[in-house]
Amino acid sequence: QSQYVACMAAILSQMDKDHYSTYIQAFPSRPELMDFLMETFILFKDLIGKTVYPGDWVVMNMVQNREFLRAINQFATTLTEMFLSNSNFELQLWNNYFHLAVAFLTQDSLQLENFSPAKRNTILAKYGDMRATIGASIRDMWYSLGQRKIEFIPGMVGPILEMTLVPELELRKSTIPIFFDMMLCEHRLTGSFSRFEDEILRRLDSEVEGGRGDEQYMQLFKSILLSCCQSHPELAKPGEDFVRLVSELLERLLDYRAVMNDENKTYSMSCTVNLLNFYKEIDRQAMYIRYLYKLKDLHISYENYTEGAYTLLLHARLLTWSEESNAAPVPGPHSLHLHTQRQLKEALYNQIIEYFDQGKMWEEAIHICKELAEQYESHVFDYEMLSDILQREAKFYEKILKVLRPSPDYFAVGYYGQGFPTFLRNKVFIYRGKEYERREDFEMQLLSPFPNAEKLKSTSPPGQDITDSPGQYIQCFTVQPAEEAKVRLKGRSIPEQITNFYKANHVQRFSYSRPFKRGPNDPDNEFANMWIERTTFRTAYPLPGILRWFVVTSTETIIISPLENAIETMMKTNEKIMSEINRHQNDSSLPINPLSMLLNGIVDPAVMGGFTKYEKAFFQEPYMQEHPEDAGNIEKLKDLIAWQIPLLAEGIQIHGQKVTEDLRPFHERMEQCFEQLRAKVESQYGVREMMFFEDRRSGRPRSIAWVPDWDQLSHAGARQSPHSMEAPPTPKPAPRPSESEEHRNECKENRASFIFGPRWQNPRQSISELPAPKDEKWRLSCNMSESSLSADGKQPPPSRAAAGAQPSAAGSSLSPTGFGGRVKSASKLPPLPRKFSPAVYETFLEQSNA
Repeated sequence: QSQYVACMAAILSQMDKDHYSTYIQAFPSRPELMDFLMETFILFKDLIGKTVYPGDWVVMNMVQNREFLRAINQFATTLTEMFLSNSNFELQLWNNYFHLAVAFLTQDSLQLENFSPAKRNTILAKYGDMRATIGASIRDMWYSLGQRKIEFIPGMVGPILEMTLVPELELRKSTIPIFFDMMLCEHRLTGSFSRFEDEILRRLDSEVEGGRGDEQYMQLFKSILLSCCQSHPELAKPGEDFVRLVSELLERLLDYRAVMNDENKTYSMSCTVNLLNFYKEIDRQAMYIRYLYKLKDLHISYENYTEGAYTLLLHARLLTWSEESNAAPVPGPHSLHLHTQRQLKEALYNQIIEYFDQGKMWEEAIHICKELAEQYESHVFDYEMLSDILQREAKFYEKILKVLRPSPDYFAVGYYGQGFPTFLRNKVFIYRGKEYERREDFEMQLLSPFPNAEKLKSTSPPGQDITDSPGQYIQCFTVQPAEEAKVRLKGRSIPEQITNFYKANHVQRFSYSRPFKRGPNDPDNEFANMWIERTTFRTAYPLPGILRWFVVTSTETIIISPLENAIETMMKTNEKIMSEINRHQNDSSLPINPLSMLLNGIVDPAVMGGFTKYEKAFFQEPYMQEHPEDAGNIEKLKDLIAWQIPLLAEGIQIHGQKVTEDLRPFHERMEQCFEQLRAKVESQYGVREMMFFEDRRSGRPRSIAWVPDWDQLSHAGARQSPHSMEAPPTPKPAPRPSESEEHRNECKENRASFIFGPRWQNPRQSISELPAPKDEKWRLSCNMSESSLSADGKQPPPSRAAAGAQPSAAGSSLSPTGFGGRVKSASKLPPLPRKFSPAVYETFLEQSNA
């Protein structure tokens, strides 16, 4: 074949303009000439595409290209002279010419920028840049079409785009205006240029992903087309919108291509999400789904099963439970057998359930199972599949309670400096870590794509000298989920395996607390001037989601005073004690060491010092006189200290039951310290009696239910300049449930374990509103505030019966922390809190429900 091409090139080199003219005129009829030109264009295009000579045979390639170029230009003259008029126009012949010319221009052997400087200069000196010559010819041929141009739209959009993407400045400047001519031609005929726009957006995606296009092209495209559109008033506004759209797409495509082949696919995922969001905004569903599956494949390759499931869920939500055919093609061989939307949605749901199971997101898998079960039961009546999906759902409920599932850590990462790509530059992201991932390992992986980046040691936002510098600076620190507890979980005794999931998932707000000193330093008590600067970050979307990280859209900083800090610390300590108690009550096989360290660190003054330093810092007369506005918070802190005693009592009782003989002296020492602590606290802050109960229906052991009213602990510290980057969407109010839904909810709640009292009972109502007790054995401690005496002890304490029947108005209110129960006077040392048997509790529930 190479000999044949060489012979043909030699023959063409001997032909001049007159030879070509004589040869063309020798054809006896016009159809025969058209057939000759058609076959010649196809032959030339085939030879150019096959690359007959090796790449390093530069001279032979250039000789062949020079002769082909002369021939193509001669035949172009024939086209304009004999096949352009309305009566003689041949669409297919012109179409073949354009495709041949573009193939010639874009062949590898003419891309001089890929050669060494010496070879490039030699080629330019002997043969010139043939791309500019053929580009000018294509431009002139296009403009000569006149009214026939519309017949080449959108078919010629792709080849012209491919030509303009060649990295030669003059060629780009001369050929990009062809796009405006296409827009103008279609707009004058139809009133819009939607066909041109759809085709260029579709072809840009594949061309840039294939390696064509750069920043210079984006700027040239923008400036040339904007200038052309401004000269035509009818295209000024739609043309400007189109140029902005293409520029945004090009920016995202170039970012995606820059990181597509990196070993670390983290940033490929970010760029993929940017692209699929872009296609969703402009309603290009086929391209949107294409990038959804690219993102899913990236996640699965990194074993990000949760994120892969959320990604597939985006496609599943576009489908309906109907027999309609699939509108957009789905990648993968399995899609050939899924003809209807119902079939595809069911297959996607089963795959999503599998991914959620592998990612230990069983709560999410249960939601999908319920939707499938509804279809099997009420729409397709496939009871065999219904049985299967219900069994899978039951296994997920079991896994929630029995399989260890550690909560992930979250990290705030800032990329500062002009050296980062645009999608990272001077932005902060919240990352969701993997199971048991240490921050050191996370940082090492984070820095690997940027070996020249410098890690910032401070957690404060950097100054302008960092953000505007040409370098790369990365900031990384751990943040805590800051979402409110779910309303339906408040006031109930719920296993930790359930509540821990909601504390660390579906989170959109994260906080970071930085302690600092303010005011005179007290070397004996560091809590007196320990202030907290708390920064709360809000992400664009909740985590987890279709990515393991999302950009921060707004930040807010508040200052927490030492007293408020003490209240939060006491709340967390009490919650930790209660959590340990419930864990040991639910599982007697747990090791005792964590409980031992927790209790001993609180009750033994030699270990932690307890809350004595809080008393010295905030409960003294000078502090209360200087800060009268803190009176309410001081009462909250006292209340929390008092509520810690019954929690410690229950913990020490459990510890005594499980302690070994070797640790018996340790336990006895802890008991002695606790008795001294209890006597001191109850004499100063009163007595609190906790509520312990068993669920007689489920057989669960007794446990404690406590959810403090966090809303009442509003911080007095002034808020500092919140930085909002994007207004979060306003959540829609939940629809009011129907009467039947309210009845079902009432039945469900009456079956559940919750704070002492029936479902209809308001947890803040006075104990006097409960059914009147008939006997002393019904006098149980509950999660209601009972009347308490004044601290001076002048009023005699009421009997239990009197307290249950007619509490004082003051005693019926909640404690300052929002955590109620039996509150007694602090005027004298009370006996230990009474315990009650499960039988008594069951009888009370029966009476209450009656």
